[in-house]
Amino acid sequence: MGRIFEVRKSAMFARWDKMAKNFTRIGKEIAIAVKAGGPDPDNNSALRRCFQNAKAVNMPKDRVEAAIKRATGKDLVNYEELVYEGFGPHGVAVLVESATDNGTRTVANVRAIFNKGGGAMGNSGSVAFLFTRMGEFKLKNENINIEELEFEAIDHGMEDIGEDAEGNIIIRTGFNDFGKMSDFLESKGITPLQAELTRIPSTTVELNEEQGKELLELVDKLEQDEDVQKVYHNFV
Repeated sequence: MGRIFEVRKSAMFARWDKMAKNFTRIGKEIAIAVKAGGPDPDNNSALRRCFQNAKAVNMPKDRVEAAIKRATGKDLVNYEELVYEGFGPHGVAVLVESATDNGTRTVANVRAIFNKGGGAMGNSGSVAFLFTRMGEFKLKNENINIEELEFEAIDHGMEDIGEDAEGNIIIRTGFNDFGKMSDFLESKGITPLQAELTRIPSTTVELNEEQGKELLELVDKLEQDEDVQKVYHNFV
């Protein structure tokens, strides 16, 4: 009984850690969006996207409002968006996006995680060419005619459409068409569950179970760093 309790407690703490990380990540995204386009979501599509993503991870409204207040206050933290590239165990390409107020600290932390995880930091451009930056929209598959949506969305930058494991509709666009697709979905009265810029690998690497475990442990350590926003890799 005690062992079962410990496992459940560990899983609960893992969920809390993930939730806290998501809230921190979106809080930084809000700060960046407000700095770039102001605090009015009606005139700031990036901020509207942040609100959608906050809702997707059940971020409380008061936490969202507090993030906006901090972004417009005297104690505003100016976050710099930095990208780091490298290789994980077994030659897997890894790309790390961060938002930081101290680039020196962040690069040192990321480099240390790569080294301890059996990988190595690379120079700028060493793996970025293996990823295509795209817009990705997740829609709840309710009362949506997918064929009709696909036909119309093509004119607004859609490059791919499909479903995820939960049955949600996934639309991908080119990087420069992200805003166009956002406006199109808004005009259709469709509010995405999630809307974000992502990086899709053009080539992939297959690993066995043990090798994959090593790679995912490195990814997990990177994602736990307070300055890291997202981690991408080309491992299947």
